[in-house]
Amino acid sequence: MSGAAATSRSAVGELDPTERLLRSCRGEPVDRPPVWLMRQAGRYLPEYRKVREGVTFLEMCRDVERAVEVSLQPIELVGSEAVILFSDIFTPIPSMGVDVDFQPGPTIANPIRSLDQVKALRVADPLEATPFVFEILRVLRAELESRRIPLLGFAGAPFTLAAYLVEGRGSKDFSSLKRMMYAAPETLRALQAVLTEMVVGYLNAQIEAGAQAVQLFDTWAGLLAPAEYREWVLPTHTEIAQRVNRAGAPLILYVNNGAHVFDEMLESGADVLSLDWRVDVAEAARRANGSASLQGNLDPCALQQSREDIFASVRRIAEAAAAARGHILNLGHGCLPDTPVEGVRAFTDAARALGEGGSRGA
Repeated sequence: MSGAAATSRSAVGELDPTERLLRSCRGEPVDRPPVWLMRQAGRYLPEYRKVREGVTFLEMCRDVERAVEVSLQPIELVGSEAVILFSDIFTPIPSMGVDVDFQPGPTIANPIRSLDQVKALRVADPLEATPFVFEILRVLRAELESRRIPLLGFAGAPFTLAAYLVEGRGSKDFSSLKRMMYAAPETLRALQAVLTEMVVGYLNAQIEAGAQAVQLFDTWAGLLAPAEYREWVLPTHTEIAQRVNRAGAPLILYVNNGAHVFDEMLESGADVLSLDWRVDVAEAARRANGSASLQGNLDPCALQQSREDIFASVRRIAEAAAAARGHILNLGHGCLPDTPVEGVRAFTDAARALGEGGSRGA
């Protein structure tokens, strides 16, 4: 820990989790990094599997009581310091007129391959299209307010949503999407434009319902070379950053496998850049030069380590991120189904220990 970091920590005193997260997003002094995990409510938790029994994934996302319960589980069970809405990036897509199923990932009955199909898509009022999402957020915010634990919302980014809509399902290379990019660029541009409109409205409605920060997930934008990313992805990220109510909730941008487009991500205007484990955090902090805070970036598989080793890994990441404008501890991707619960607890414990010297790994 640098002398400057120690000074700033002593100057602010101990913060509550909401203050810690929001100040880190804005680049203001904090006592220590906040901590939460992507996909922190999920199959690795026996308690989650019990709540999920007897319902499909889509039914789970629409069931307010169940979604609230599993959203809150990581606070008590693994010590997370933020709650993220339990949902899916495809939750708003059926309201656009698309038939979606999960097998287990999103599967599109009629993949979008023509401009006429794009023109048939509609952008509905999010409050009418997915009222359950905003009821879940309102209930969560009421539950969390007295504990001063922050609530996060999220959406899928236009490029990643388009990847599934065009391909029809997950893929290693998304060749149908790439074919459209080169052979029918006007179709892909039109598709991304309508998806951007949907995402902006959806995120702003989440903020209105109580989300205190929102994350934009671009899982597949890392497929692109920097020049392609700049042409096809950066404009949508920039537009979303400009149109989302960031005064009401900071915007976190996550691009999986995006180390090679970090400089382009910086140009988006997002408040926080969430990094996967392929990114050198110290180098990212240097290149960001105070223009954005950072989030991440432990490899989810590293939660298989011993408690002592997890503590050491967290210390290394925190030290590497010390020069960043702000830093939120998180994984470089979501918790895997075989993640040991004790590994997740060790991760959040290690974050809290940073405020006490960071040495309680035993």
